[in-house]
Amino acid sequence: MSTLAQAPAPTTVGNVFVNIGIFLAFVIVTLVFVYRASRTNRTASDYYAAGRSFTGPQNGVAIAGDYLSAASFLGIAGAIAVNGYDGFLYSIGFLVAWLVALLLVAELLRNTGKFTMGDVLAFRMRQRPVRAAAATSTLVVSFFYLLAQMAGAGGLIALLLQIPNSNRLGQSVVIAVVGILMIVYVLVGGMKGTTYVQIIKAVLLIIGAAVMTTWVLGISGFNLSGLLGDAVANSPKGEALLNPGLIYGGSSLARIDFLSLGLALVLGTAGLPHILMRFYTVPTAKEARRSVVWAIWLIGIFYLFTLILGYGAAALVGSEQIASAPGGANSAAPLLAYRLGGEILLGLISAVAFATILAVVAGLTITASASFAHDVYANVIKRGKASPDEEVRVARTTAFVVGIVAIVGGILVNGINVAFLVALAFAVAASSNLPTILYSLFWRRFNTTGALWSIYGGLISCVLLIIFSPVVSGPTSAIFKNVDFSLFPLSNPGIVSIPLSFLLGIVGTYVGANREVDEAKFAEMEVRSLTGAGSEKAIAH
Repeated sequence: MSTLAQAPAPTTVGNVFVNIGIFLAFVIVTLVFVYRASRTNRTASDYYAAGRSFTGPQNGVAIAGDYLSAASFLGIAGAIAVNGYDGFLYSIGFLVAWLVALLLVAELLRNTGKFTMGDVLAFRMRQRPVRAAAATSTLVVSFFYLLAQMAGAGGLIALLLQIPNSNRLGQSVVIAVVGILMIVYVLVGGMKGTTYVQIIKAVLLIIGAAVMTTWVLGISGFNLSGLLGDAVANSPKGEALLNPGLIYGGSSLARIDFLSLGLALVLGTAGLPHILMRFYTVPTAKEARRSVVWAIWLIGIFYLFTLILGYGAAALVGSEQIASAPGGANSAAPLLAYRLGGEILLGLISAVAFATILAVVAGLTITASASFAHDVYANVIKRGKASPDEEVRVARTTAFVVGIVAIVGGILVNGINVAFLVALAFAVAASSNLPTILYSLFWRRFNTTGALWSIYGGLISCVLLIIFSPVVSGPTSAIFKNVDFSLFPLSNPGIVSIPLSFLLGIVGTYVGANREVDEAKFAEMEVRSLTGAGSEKAIAH
């Protein structure tokens, strides 16, 4: 294995025509599924929630497909290959987060909502301001998450088409093509088509990761210690690759940054709007709970694979070659596939990675468009008087706009590790959405003022701290490398913005008038969230 690990790097990766052929085959197959699904989209429920026709296991696989994004496959594998132990911390945080979603959010949200998070928050509060706040938060979180996916797409396809890092125009064109494809999937298929793509992608991704994991372990004689030893031998960081501290151990500030990251990862999932919306695609709350259990198993197994894939890439490819490839650390998994199985495996695994990106961005786009159309247009602008057809038409227009914004943002962040970018989206979700959701479900006195203070306070503080952090300006790894306006020292703001949002929810509630509290509506919400009584009738309306 050591001989293979230290083999010279190829001047090019794969065959461009083989890569394009496999990509086109995948796109054609999935577009057929999306088109067939679109023929059954007759109502707003069909477009937003797939007609609530998926079972718990089916939705669980789709959730895994929605959740295992470019950050999971490309970003985490690359982070482990380059930074070892500290890179695997992302896997742990992403997985543990699902316990919060299972125990506190999934079933209760399914019982009290209809299509979006705004339905839950507006259940016992003033409709228009709360829905506008929920939609604003959803759009911002979706934007940050989309940045990560588009960055992963740019790096992956630039690698396959052999577009060097110096050719920024070529990589920008690649990101634009991915964005256009994403818009087509959403406009044609709606939630049902997107769900089928996510199911296909989840199955392919887990099978592909399992094959590569078994292959890597087979080369090492199924000796994990031998694999880790070769990774250490082929990394300039040596033994440090196996120990904590490469990213977050250098100083007290770095350790605080790690705590901030962990808080964002563990609490962020339960506030991600595209994950919350998936709970409405099943017929009952019981199926929502089952879907989360299925998702936890599938996601947990996959994250164990990322440990082998990351250290396997360090051993067989080398962190220096990974860092210098188009897409940087995001190229670790495709480069490992090429080293293992040549052009064919590279094309297959890259097609799976592309499916990963496409499925997630489609889910994010439909969530953002549904939130704007259902919460802002139908319930704020039209005051609940918009027809379902009109609502869906606005949602499709919004999806197009969101896609264009995602393309522009993806071009700006191209080359930054996608796992790191997703962690920022988790921080925004945990800061703006989760406190408000939990207070709405469990605190009787919580009112409209508290909800607005919590959402806007958490959202604004988190985004401002990100803007003035080293992520955006200052270091060579920042988005804007040639300027420095970083005032906040941490890369992830969660440790400040999440507690602040919880605190603002409390302060706003006591500042708000007591007349805002509707005891009868809270009692109805409590019964419905815990028992499901009345939820199906409300959804039918």
